[in-house]
Amino acid sequence: MPASDSASPATKALVKAKVAHVLHSYDHDPANHHFGEEGAAKLGFDPAIMLKTLVVELTPSGKLAVAVVPVSGQLNLKAFASAMGAKKAAMADPAAAERSTGYIVGGISPLGQKKRLPTCIDESVMEQPRVLVSGGRRGLSVELSPSDLMAVTGASTARITC
Repeated sequence: MPASDSASPATKALVKAKVAHVLHSYDHDPANHHFGEEGAAKLGFDPAIMLKTLVVELTPSGKLAVAVVPVSGQLNLKAFASAMGAKKAAMADPAAAERSTGYIVGGISPLGQKKRLPTCIDESVMEQPRVLVSGGRRGLSVELSPSDLMAVTGASTARITC
C-alpha cells in the first residue's frame, strides 16, 4: 500500500513514536455498521485480538474517555466508570466522539486523536502478543504489540469487559 494511501493521524503517530506496526486494509461495506466484526472477518483475524475503540462520557464531569476492548467482548460501563474514577459512564454521542477525536465512527482510533482522551485498555488485551486497532478510517487496521499501544496512548488497564 502506498504511504499516501495509508497516512492518517494514527499511522503518523506510530511513525513519530518509532513503533513497529503492520497496516492491514480491506474494502469496507458501507451497509455494515459492525465495523470491528467486519474487519476481523475480512482480514481473517480472531475477534479476541481485533480491538474496538469506544468513546464514553463520564459523569458527573461530562468528560470523554476511551475504552479499548476486544471486538469479541462487550464494554462493562460500570467497570469502566470505576476504572476512570467516575460515578457513571455512558456511550458518548457519536457527533461528540467525532469532534473530539477527529475520526468518524467506525474509524475512531485510540492513536493520533485530535484531542488525546484518557484511555483504558481491557486487561485481557495485554495477554496477546499482537493486537489490531483502527488505523484512523474505516477499512484500515494497525497491528502492533499491546505494550506499544499502551505506551503510545498513555493508557491504563483494567477489567472493563463483561
